[in-house]
This record gives sequence, C-alpha cells and structure tokens, in this order.
Amino acid sequence: MAISCGIVGLPNVGKSTLFNALSSAGAAVANYPFCTIEPNVGVVPVPDARLDALVALYHPKSVVAATVNFVDIAGLVRGASKGEGLGNQFLANIRETDAIAHVVRCFEDDNVIHVEGRVDPVADVGTIDTELCLKDLETVDKRIERAKKALKGTASKEEKQILEICERLKAGLDAGKPARAQGLGAEETALLRDQGLLTLKKVFYVANVAEKQLAAADSDKYVRALRAHAEAEGAPVVVICAAAEAEIAGLDATDRPAFLDSLGLKEPGLHAVARTAYKILDLITFLTAGEDECRAWTVKRGAKAPQAAGVIHTDFERGFIKAEVIWWEDLVKLGSEAACRANAKLNLEGKDYVVRDGDVIHFKFNV
Repeated sequence: MAISCGIVGLPNVGKSTLFNALSSAGAAVANYPFCTIEPNVGVVPVPDARLDALVALYHPKSVVAATVNFVDIAGLVRGASKGEGLGNQFLANIRETDAIAHVVRCFEDDNVIHVEGRVDPVADVGTIDTELCLKDLETVDKRIERAKKALKGTASKEEKQILEICERLKAGLDAGKPARAQGLGAEETALLRDQGLLTLKKVFYVANVAEKQLAAADSDKYVRALRAHAEAEGAPVVVICAAAEAEIAGLDATDRPAFLDSLGLKEPGLHAVARTAYKILDLITFLTAGEDECRAWTVKRGAKAPQAAGVIHTDFERGFIKAEVIWWEDLVKLGSEAACRANAKLNLEGKDYVVRDGDVIHFKFNV
C-alpha cells in the first residue's frame, strides 16, 4: 500500500534539507526560492521495533519495512493560488499526495533569507493555509455551479447533498478555515473525494529549529507558538533540526549514537517524522515472518483479514480461507511458531477478523 506525504512550506524553511536527510536522494539545497522545481520523491522506511525484533529472531535473507513516499515540493509563496511563483504546478503536486508535512521555520539566522522578511511560524502557516483555501475555493465554486445546473434537470439525491456540503464549505473557506477543520463526516468526505481538495488532506507540522534550540525546544517561543496553533486544529508537531538531521544521515551507523547523545536525542528526529506521517493517515502494520523474509505491511486501521491478505496479493484476498495470527510479542518471547501453537498463542481467524497493529499473520488461501 503506497502512501505519499508532500513536504510543503514557504521558501527557505528547510524543506529540501529535511528531504535530503529523510531520503538521502540529494535534492538541491540553496538559499533562494524555487531551488526545487520538479518534486523529488524519496521512499522512506518507517522505523519499527517489532520488525527489528522479528529480524533478530529469524535472521531472514530479506527485510522489508513499511514505507512512506515523501515528496519534496518547491516553496509556496503569497499569491500561489493565482499562479504566483510556480503556484499552479506546486499546488497540483500537493493534490497528488495523501498527506502534508508542513515545514515551518522556527529559527533565526541572518544568513538565511526569509521570503516574508521575518520569523513568525504562525503567520507562515497562515500564508500557506490562505493559498490552499483560495485554491479550494475555486474548486468548490466550480462544483457548486455544476451542481446547480444539474439540479435544474433530473439530478440525483447525491447531487443535492454535494451542493449543500459545498455551500457550507465555501463559507468556511471564505473565512480562511481549511476543509479538514469544518467537521465533515465520513460520508460527506467520501462525496467530495473526487474534488481533490487540498485543505481536506491530513496535516502535521515540522518545527525546524537551530541545533542550539533542541535542548530547550519545549520552552522555545517559536515552537510553543506553533504547537498552540497546531493543538487548536488537532494536528501533531514534530520538532527537528533539519541541518543536524542531514548530518546524522550522512554519518556511519557506528558514529550516530555519540552524535545523537551530544544533541540530547534518543533517536533521529526523522524517525518521528516518518512515524507521524504514517499515524495521521490512520495506518497500522501487520507483519509476516520467516527465514526467507521478515516484512511489515501497511493497511488502514479497521481492515479485516481478507483485505490485509489482498495487500500481499489479490489472489490471497480472492481465495481467502483463514488467517493464522500470532501477537508479535508472543512470537518473540516464545521463539517460534511451533512454540506459539503449543502454548495456544496461535489463533485461527476468519473473514470477519479485524487486524491489529502488530499481528504476525500467515494467510491460507485457495484459487
């Protein structure tokens, strides 16, 4: 299940530096707007201690982690919704992603230009939100006109629902309120899926700080302001120093622990970025394990066993018979599938079984 997260923000806030650290893809980094013209895409593994434990148990020939595709999108500027900068192209790139990682500058540095001439995280968020709301407003206006024309004829009941939702959305977008903050239900969201609304996407914020700010990030005035804003809309905030993360990513594995310790970090901040992207999309992981391969698979929370089987192969879902399920901790503790079976820790589950985050599953199927 491929998922993508767009990295957005104003120019020179550290988006490409973060992307380089995440993916080691070598995106260009420079101190001027629009350094990143075409969106760069990096496939980033989601750190998972459960998978690591299974690898230590089985010593498999192959290890495959769950992944998130991060898309580095060039900096948006005021007026992007009207095509300013390279607005139309960038907004189209955002439209194609599942979620948004909004990188916000929370550091002062006279050597790094700020496109607005000041450091103000909440104002920066407002600039991006305004441009995305304005673009969505165009989309909603067009859909309202289409619905009104359809209702003059023999339009469906669904068309009337869409008109009502869009008129409500328009009022909120006019007031600068993103679609995701307007209390839409699951059914209403489903009706709008084809519209590709930018502000309906899940968002989390990445507070990019200077290295000297890491130790006291919780009390930093810029981080606190961003967190207060994010909390009001129910969005997570991850604090990182993108420059330090890029340095960590370039070190040998043996040198990383000492450098992390010098920064007061238990793990790279990038791990939290990848996990947060995964979490806000309400995704969970089930695992398969053996001597040939240990692998983490991604499904939506609430997926049933046949759907999970289909992530591995469509034939598994089509010919699903049953699932042999072991909780990962039981497998690690007891040391083998046979031991789990002998200790009644292996369960046979049918089509209605809801997969848990951390299940180790072996599917039985017939086609």
